[in-house]
Amino acid sequence: MKRREFFKIGSLGSTLMASRLLSGSEAGLSEIQSVNSVSLIEKDINFLVNKIKTGKLTSRQLCKFYLDRIRKMDKTGPALNSVLEINPDVLKIADELDRKFKDQGLTGPLHGIPVLIKGNIDTHDKMTTTAGSLALEGSIPPEDAFIVKKLREAGAVILGKANLSEWANFRSTRSSSGWSSQGGQTKNPYILDRNPCGSSSGSGVAVSANLCAIAIGTETDGSIVCPSNANGIVGIKPTIGLVSRNGIIPISHSQDTAGPMARTVSDAVILLTVMAGFDQEDQASGKIRNVKPINYTKFLDNNGLNKKRIGVARNYFGFHEKVDDLMEDAIKVIKKMGGVIVDPANIETKGKFNKEEYDVLLYEFKAGLNEYLRNSPPETGVKTLTDLIGFNKKYKNKMMPYFEQEIFIMAEKKGPLTDKKYLQALKKCKELAGKNGIDATMYKYKLDAIIAPTGGPAWKTDHVNGDHFGGGSSSAAAVAGYPNITVPAGFVHELPVGISFFGKAFTEPALISIAYAYEQATKHRRPPQFRA
Repeated sequence: MKRREFFKIGSLGSTLMASRLLSGSEAGLSEIQSVNSVSLIEKDINFLVNKIKTGKLTSRQLCKFYLDRIRKMDKTGPALNSVLEINPDVLKIADELDRKFKDQGLTGPLHGIPVLIKGNIDTHDKMTTTAGSLALEGSIPPEDAFIVKKLREAGAVILGKANLSEWANFRSTRSSSGWSSQGGQTKNPYILDRNPCGSSSGSGVAVSANLCAIAIGTETDGSIVCPSNANGIVGIKPTIGLVSRNGIIPISHSQDTAGPMARTVSDAVILLTVMAGFDQEDQASGKIRNVKPINYTKFLDNNGLNKKRIGVARNYFGFHEKVDDLMEDAIKVIKKMGGVIVDPANIETKGKFNKEEYDVLLYEFKAGLNEYLRNSPPETGVKTLTDLIGFNKKYKNKMMPYFEQEIFIMAEKKGPLTDKKYLQALKKCKELAGKNGIDATMYKYKLDAIIAPTGGPAWKTDHVNGDHFGGGSSSAAAVAGYPNITVPAGFVHELPVGISFFGKAFTEPALISIAYAYEQATKHRRPPQFRA
């Protein structure tokens, strides 16, 4: 089929294939009559795997449950628009896992569990990997991303691809988070005219709305923690190098990482344990070359806050008085749980590396994307950033109906990664965010973790003016390449708000223990009600 013909009918074909599978799930609902559908809402991995293990639930039944939720809520009803594609083989995979269970028991910690993955993560199956752009529609990568291989080995069912901010929100300075030319605008499930944040918008919304058990997002700066904040879920942005980036459409090799998104800390940690591991194809993974795999679930400790020194980064407060009130409540909980509050414990380099971070991202995006596109399937016809810019111009009405591609154009003007300006900016970023930022703050106050509001309540989606971020705290950990965990901290006018726990490189065990103890003491997570 010629490229232009595919472009005209590709979206329709994907939609029809998904709709057939989803409508088919309705006919199969009789298969789950023995399973109370309501009982599966908000249930965690341990519950679901135990039901499968005891024969009270099959992977096929579980997948049908989520397929029916997607049909009723994502494509119609509130029309959340969080799913780009349904895996056409999802029930076939579930059936095979059910047969394996009868023959040999559970295949891994995620046996039969349906997972949605962000649309910029490669899968070698009947689904495409597009970063939400019609420019890559029809692109089926030659192999699975490293983390997708690990998911399959752990027994997970790849349910589908989640919608996202197109090109992970790195196309326009006036973009709307959660919008892509392939998938349209994702909606916040708490109040539908509110934004889901991004760029892992679909992953966050689908988890929150119980359209999947768990999901995977990616982050360069805020793209896991912000949609987790806006959709009332848990998100973990790991240390750079802990989780392979091989097979993920890149923005920045110095900041990109994939990470788990879930309704509970426990689920996110189970998923992190599966995802983490050395990959010789990812240079950053060399940091853990000689480290034995860690089962992070052993750090889920109800008393994880006891005697922990928690620093309050006050210079990330002040953008919303009601968010500040929730943080004060969180501080009281931490004290009650035996934590030692150090207040203030500001990161003094905040805001001093913003310009340099942007320059680094522009340089690395051009280099990384050109390399990815060079190795992409020939059917797309898009092999460079220059090609992509041209494609967007040619099909402007479909590709740029609301905002342009200023970031693409700025990145295209950048030179190679040997440029002195790039190398100086990268060095300054790492020093100010890491050594002289988070590291210095934690050393000065002898901290186990730093806390700050993850972000504010979700803003109204605005395709005319773009996003309206109220505030956030993701940049220091993102630029340094350090871990960051966000957990629900309460609500502002029925919109969820999260609290972030971050620290030095590879301190995931301590942060997990602290975040889990806070979650168990508060349990702020509430499922959305899909208010208009």
